[in-house]
Amino acid sequence: MTATTYLDPWPAPTASGPLNATVTIPGSKSLSNRYLILAALGSKPVTLVGLLRSRDTELMMGALAALGVRCDVDPDVETTVTVTPPASGRFHGNVDVYCGLAGTVMRFVPGLALFADGPVRFDGDEQAYARPMKPVLDGLEQLGATVDYHGEVGYLPFTITPPAASPIVPLAGADAEAEVEVEPAHVAIDSSGSSQFISGLLLIGSRLPGGLTLTHTGEKTPSLPHIRMTVADVNGAGGHALADEDARVWTVKPGALQLPERVVVEPDLSNAAPFLGAALIAGGTVRVPHWPAETTQPGGLLPGYLERMGATVTFPERDGIRYCEVTATAGAIRGLGDFDLTAAGEIAPSLAAILVFADAPTRMIGIGHLRGHETNRLEALVREIRRVGGEARELPDGIEITPVSRADLHGAVMESYADHRMATFAAMIGLAVSGVSVVNVATTRKTLPDFVGMWTGMLA
Repeated sequence: MTATTYLDPWPAPTASGPLNATVTIPGSKSLSNRYLILAALGSKPVTLVGLLRSRDTELMMGALAALGVRCDVDPDVETTVTVTPPASGRFHGNVDVYCGLAGTVMRFVPGLALFADGPVRFDGDEQAYARPMKPVLDGLEQLGATVDYHGEVGYLPFTITPPAASPIVPLAGADAEAEVEVEPAHVAIDSSGSSQFISGLLLIGSRLPGGLTLTHTGEKTPSLPHIRMTVADVNGAGGHALADEDARVWTVKPGALQLPERVVVEPDLSNAAPFLGAALIAGGTVRVPHWPAETTQPGGLLPGYLERMGATVTFPERDGIRYCEVTATAGAIRGLGDFDLTAAGEIAPSLAAILVFADAPTRMIGIGHLRGHETNRLEALVREIRRVGGEARELPDGIEITPVSRADLHGAVMESYADHRMATFAAMIGLAVSGVSVVNVATTRKTLPDFVGMWTGMLA
């Protein structure tokens, strides 16, 4: 992949009139990295079609390669990747895994170390040292692993050593659980800080001889749709995962995992949020092709949220392709009052950018866990909204945005905090506020390899 160099800070373009654009969104990061993990846990090669090629997925493939998994990129189509797990079913130990700033890498890959033949050391970007890790590592310790921290307890960097006489073995066949009765492993963690802690353990539950029973001890579960996605993906790979969301308990039966020989990755619906949301800020129409009729992605809730803000959303089909089409009038954005965004917190920055221009205040709640993302997103959103003359404040579990007149907003150099969603948030503000520039817009490569090209193309 060839990286383009951008001006830093990057001048965010202002919309000169209503939009009329079709934007093709790359594959889902959440699905791409889950499929990569599940393919690595199988016994046969799996070809992933439409895989997102971004920093996060490159880091995931690099992590898997360190563990002995082959990820072969089609020389003609870089988004087609064939994943071949180790023939022995055991991952390589005595290796280093670099996580960058990718939450799915730092929270999903440690579980694979449980099946390694030696210790695995994990490290990442400096900003990653502030991202909480302890719940998933506590879970692995409950499964018999040893975790040695090389800095602050509960954070990167650390080394995971699988049990010396590990009862955890690869399962060779679909009837493996019938060969011997083994009690399921029981894990109890507080996953209030991120749904990824639960997902990271559910992904490996099938490979435990007795399976897994996982209890979330916190009062609230962030981003249930992401956990539902994990459950659906495990089951799609031949696993048997069940959820009792009221009791906050998940069970995974033991058995062999194997994705189909060919898997097509859906477009990343959360990454569609800045583009479809642009129609509300600038006016006009923006459409995204290949929108699924059904999805486990939290971004699938986006069209309904945009309708509540005043957009017209339709799903036309052309030449067998289903589109999500958003049409709006510039300046006609409705505030949402109390708005529970627990189910789709990852699109909060994009919605916040739209709501800066709304006709009434909005209190987005249920997103306190965003303080533990690539940056403290709630603090960052408040700071950057105020930086351009807007009004916002943090809430215990969210953020309140009180709109001001567009005439009172002004240009500024907006920080991205090495956070891709803060960079796209700033670009959205720049649609209606001249003089906005974005520090380190290249951080969008985390999930959108060519965000700048897509953004300028939409305006053109």
